[in-house]
Formats: sequence, structure tokens, C-alpha cells
Amino acid sequence: MAVKIRMRQQGRKNRQTFRLVVTDIRNPRDGKYVETLGSYDPHQKSNNITVNTERLNYWLSKGATLSESAERLVKGVAPDVIRELQTKRNAKRVKLAAVRRKKKAAPKKAAAPAAVEAPKKKRAPAAKKAKTKDES
Repeated sequence: MAVKIRMRQQGRKNRQTFRLVVTDIRNPRDGKYVETLGSYDPHQKSNNITVNTERLNYWLSKGATLSESAERLVKGVAPDVIRELQTKRNAKRVKLAAVRRKKKAAPKKAAAPAAVEAPKKKRAPAAKKAKTKDES
């Protein structure tokens, strides 16, 4: 099950509030969810964001991904969580780049000696077919 942490709309028309929830990626934006991690009320001036950082770290360690809007929201409340997440992403990216470079360099080394050892032979021309009575 692929899990994502994203914003879920609540409230009435022109007075939206949001919940930070953990949900399966196949569920709709306001559909069912696994767990509520926090809330956000854009109409309050101060103290408008609450996030349970313990549970957020738990779900991120299990492989959940943050949506862009949820990441921006969490960045204001728990910047250390986002920093840790970004360092993990960068480490993974560097590791994959090293593997790609290694794969790219391997065929060049193997191909160079093979070209020197065995030059290709020319093929003999194909024999001409004899005409039969039906073809003439």
C-alpha cells in the first residue's frame, strides 16, 4: 500500500480548514484516511498549525511521502523533520548517480579489448540460383 501525507479539506464554503492526514494514494483528496497528524486553519492569525511530529516521523520512516503543500506546511512547524527528509533524498540521489556512472563506465572497458582481438570476416557472395523451366 503506497501511503502519502497530504492535506484534507474541512469546513464550510469560504471558510476552509485543513487536516494533515495519512492516506492511501488511491483515495480521493477528501476521502477516507488512515490517521490524522495535524490541522491548519488559515483564518487564524497565530497558532494556526498543529502537527504531531512523533507520528509524522513514524510515517516518514515507514516510507510515506509528503505532498508539496503538506511539506510547505510542516516546514514552518518542524523544519528539522524536513531537513532530515531532504538529506535522505540527497543521499539516495547521490547513491543512484554513482550506480549509473558505474554502469556507464563498465561497457566501455569491456568493448575496447573485444574490438582489437577479433576483426570481422567478410562474407562470401551468395550463389546465383539456376533458372528452372517455370521461371523462364
